[in-house]
Amino acid sequence: MLPSVLIVDDEKHTREGLRQALEDDYDVSIAANADEAFNLLEAQPFDAVLTDLRMPGKSGLKVIDKALALPQRPAVIMMTAYGSVDSAVEAMKRGAVDFLTKPVNLERLEVLLQRALKTKTLEIEVKQLHERLDEKFSFDGIIGHSAPLRDLIDKVRLVAPSRATILVEGESGTGKELIAQALHQAGPRARGPFVAVHCAALSENLLESELFGHERGAFTGASERRVGRFESADGGTLFLDEIGEITASTQVKLLRFLETRSIERVGGSKPIPLDVRLVAATNRHLERMVGEGKFREDLFFRLNVVRLTMPPLRERPDDIPLLLAHYLLFFAKENGVAAPQLEAGALRTLCAYRWPGNIRELRNFCENAVVMHRGGRLTEYDLDPRYRGEWTGYAGRGSAPGAGGGAAAVPVGDAAPLLALPGPAGASLSVEENEKRLLREALIKARGNRTRAAALMGISRRTLHRKLAEWPELDTVD
Repeated sequence: MLPSVLIVDDEKHTREGLRQALEDDYDVSIAANADEAFNLLEAQPFDAVLTDLRMPGKSGLKVIDKALALPQRPAVIMMTAYGSVDSAVEAMKRGAVDFLTKPVNLERLEVLLQRALKTKTLEIEVKQLHERLDEKFSFDGIIGHSAPLRDLIDKVRLVAPSRATILVEGESGTGKELIAQALHQAGPRARGPFVAVHCAALSENLLESELFGHERGAFTGASERRVGRFESADGGTLFLDEIGEITASTQVKLLRFLETRSIERVGGSKPIPLDVRLVAATNRHLERMVGEGKFREDLFFRLNVVRLTMPPLRERPDDIPLLLAHYLLFFAKENGVAAPQLEAGALRTLCAYRWPGNIRELRNFCENAVVMHRGGRLTEYDLDPRYRGEWTGYAGRGSAPGAGGGAAAVPVGDAAPLLALPGPAGASLSVEENEKRLLREALIKARGNRTRAAALMGISRRTLHRKLAEWPELDTVD
């Protein structure tokens, strides 16, 4: 499809000549005055507008204003026979990308059009990228509805608009970088850069150069000046992951930035002021490290202006079915296959698993399940043995699926919290009481048949025997 260009000029031979010159490479429309141009601009979108400045009636400046007020803004180039600098400056202030003097040099016009259309394409791509980033890293993109996660998101919403330094703590794999990106996208720096550095992945010398940059000749091999991550993040957010791994000398330089909001490149002596919001993350206990002399106390206080704690997945059991559903569907789409279905026993087992690797481990499980099962059904016995440890129950909401019959398959798209029974008068039961009650119900429905009761529970017969040994009062149920 050819790019569309609107030519606006009151001189017939000029607009016709320009149309003939451009129509092989562009879809050209013409207008003899501003009013005709307005009608065409309202009727269809244009990629570029080429307009004369001085015309009877409304001037070309009005055409610029009209074109750039549209939802799909075209690139605008002004033409003038007078070569007036003031006119050109005014056109550029209104939003024109460039100007030409008459008579028009066709080669220069072609260059300007191509440049303007390329710029317009880049602007559209950047806008689309930001829209995708907003969608990906918005709060709606954070999966879960558990109370700990809701509390965290409320805090993120509260602090995102501020300039405060943020410390995000939490176990490995809990999604600290995702929270840092959400902080960036929800704040006033969303259109600025988001730069992430994983401190533990770099040696001491490399980390200092990576963060602060270096001058030519600063050390062996420094053959040219290099801009560091701090300078790259100017006007945006710098995310320092695993901040507890940085060395003493890097801690000093980081403290200096937080105090002065400026840096010096390695090998340099000139302070470089920067407007960077710092978000640091750690899976280590920084206060303990301060007590052990491994982390500067003054730096800890500077970093710990606002502390956000990522809850581990074991403290978010209500979110496990949602995360499983999301990532199974995500990896199924990525691999072009149907998502596998989790039978009730498998889902129950996964909800009871403690997920020491947190969301990262759950993602890996889902990718493996999609690749290995491709639309099949996963039972408890298809799971890796590490997921089938002793079941400790799951205190979620809703009713236990399969309680009235066999272990029915649960489509991942409909995954919901499992194994919750209401207590007397609506009171909630402890995990142990909930599990006991479920086991009693299963034994009653199975008329004491342990094999059938285990199937109803979605657990192995061996696990059921362990439970009965633990709660001998249930062994009399028939």
